[in-house]
Amino acid sequence: MKQIAFALAFVLAAPSAWAADKLPLSQISNYLNGLKAVETTFTQVNDDGSLSTGKLWMQRPGKMRFEYDPPNSAVVLANAGTVQIFDPKSNQPPEQYPLKRTPLSLVLARNVNLGQANMVVGHDFDGTATVVTAQDPKNPDTGRIELMFTDNPIELRKWVIHDNAGSQTTVLLGQLDTGASLSRDLFSNSKRSGSANR
Repeated sequence: MKQIAFALAFVLAAPSAWAADKLPLSQISNYLNGLKAVETTFTQVNDDGSLSTGKLWMQRPGKMRFEYDPPNSAVVLANAGTVQIFDPKSNQPPEQYPLKRTPLSLVLARNVNLGQANMVVGHDFDGTATVVTAQDPKNPDTGRIELMFTDNPIELRKWVIHDNAGSQTTVLLGQLDTGASLSRDLFSNSKRSGSANR
């Protein structure tokens, strides 16, 4: 389940034109703040090279739900300042983490401001996209997030989480639906199974 814990990473993207130059941090912040309700599918590449797939919902600020396809079938839920991992194969209570102790908190914040001091530790252009590496300046020990953005229109194409143990998890998403009307039940602790939401 460790891989899932560090899979609190995501890509909010659909294919688009490549960026022509490095995007300013203020424009990226405005883009992330404009994402409210999001629904999409994802493919996760784990540190060991294995793949997982599933579906993702996000309601900013503060809420996100990952549902993993079988045979994993786990659910990762972020709500009310807590991240919970529900493993249907385990008889143990769900693993829990404070949201502020995960890099996910940077994107789910009410106001994303990449211009904060010591938040962005890398801001580059790789020839095709803008790459931003960020950390929580108050909790740098929680790891780093590497975000890749394309332009025209601006889109987040890839998100890689680097933890302090040296492992990384990449999540790629399919077509992004930003006009979805999301049910509150998606982010309820009682909704531990993904089958009813597909």
